[in-house]
Amino acid sequence: MKLLEELLKNMRIGVPSALRVAKVVMDSRKIEQDALFLAINNGNNYVKEALQKGASLVVCDRNQGFTDPRVYECPDTVAFMQELAREYRKAIGLNVVAITGSNGKTTTKDILYGILSTKYKVKKTEGNHNNAIGLPYTLLQLAEDDEIVVLEMGMSAPGEIDALCGVALPDCGIITNIGDSHLEFLKTRENVFRAKKEMTNYVGPGDLYICGDDMFLATLDGIKTGFSETNDVVIKEYAEGDEGVEFSLSQKGRETKYRLPLNGRHNALNAALAVTVAKRFKITRKQIEKALKELSITPMRFEKIEIDGVRYINDAYNASPVSMRCALETFRGIYADCHKIAVLGDMLELGPNEVNFHKDLLREGVGQGIDEFFLFGPRMRKALDLLEESDREGIRYFSSKDDIRKAIAKKKAATPRLAVLVKGSRGMAMEEILDR
Repeated sequence: MKLLEELLKNMRIGVPSALRVAKVVMDSRKIEQDALFLAINNGNNYVKEALQKGASLVVCDRNQGFTDPRVYECPDTVAFMQELAREYRKAIGLNVVAITGSNGKTTTKDILYGILSTKYKVKKTEGNHNNAIGLPYTLLQLAEDDEIVVLEMGMSAPGEIDALCGVALPDCGIITNIGDSHLEFLKTRENVFRAKKEMTNYVGPGDLYICGDDMFLATLDGIKTGFSETNDVVIKEYAEGDEGVEFSLSQKGRETKYRLPLNGRHNALNAALAVTVAKRFKITRKQIEKALKELSITPMRFEKIEIDGVRYINDAYNASPVSMRCALETFRGIYADCHKIAVLGDMLELGPNEVNFHKDLLREGVGQGIDEFFLFGPRMRKALDLLEESDREGIRYFSSKDDIRKAIAKKKAATPRLAVLVKGSRGMAMEEILDR
């Protein structure tokens, strides 16, 4: 990592003249010879261990008396990492694609990464590294010959997208939608929109790709994609099947058909945004088709799994009112020959009206192609108690995941063909229901 070594020397922080950086780590358990260790929060307690393991440089903000020349104490390790990541990104000179939005960020990122990888050397945000610590850390993992990085940007407060863009300096950006996520902190969807819109401080209209079907995003200047004919790129001929969807993209009078091994109109929109951005990088139709066919998606995003003869859809990574409705709508449209159970956990971070969001979801969701609803979590329980008796048909509340597993097994014994959707916010860990 020659560029990174030179940047550190130029920062005049007193690093050893023969500094060599083999990798950058935040986890002391991953320190190897010649690693740069960024001691964040409790990481300050592992400075000695880092030195013993052969770290070439330790950056900390709580030195605890070490005089080793390999230790540099700064006022704030996170701020140091952000500055270093920004300068490293500029030194490499690669293309940065930033993605934000209330829902669909990760799926859009995964699809775009897969497409771009057919032609370029690409990296992407891994796991939940989409915040003030994870994003600069992702940039510091880049190789000097990487050509594109696809960065997911999360937020829960005003100013966070602006700060992340200030580090990443995106060349182009995607905003997927504006939903009800983080209302606990932002209070209204209008505030969510203002926070997501901070990306436009760094990305101009010709480099901004947005969902034109979203009532908030439609007010922005940018390249709009969606089902409405008013968009620049229009999704047409949408067709749903058990193994995925087919759709055409119409742009400037030309239509191109694609197959996606994911279900749901929302995933067709995620794919359409990714395809539209990929064309910016001169990706051919054949390369796009190949990438979509071989698509690898981050787990727990409408992930199809069969266990003991039951068709599970593990969509448990996270949940909001918008993503819940999308998942239920998609679930209704597939597996027509199966008895369908939707296992729903609480949606978190929705603020003072959280129970009403749950109640509205249940009232809208009953029936309409889903046979039963199994609920879990205190918010779901409160919402169920508020429903009229006529709206409770087919809904059951469970106080434990083990009881849900037993109920599914009992239903399987009586129903040869069974499909189960599992969804809830990350804090509910609803995927545990799939544990054998």
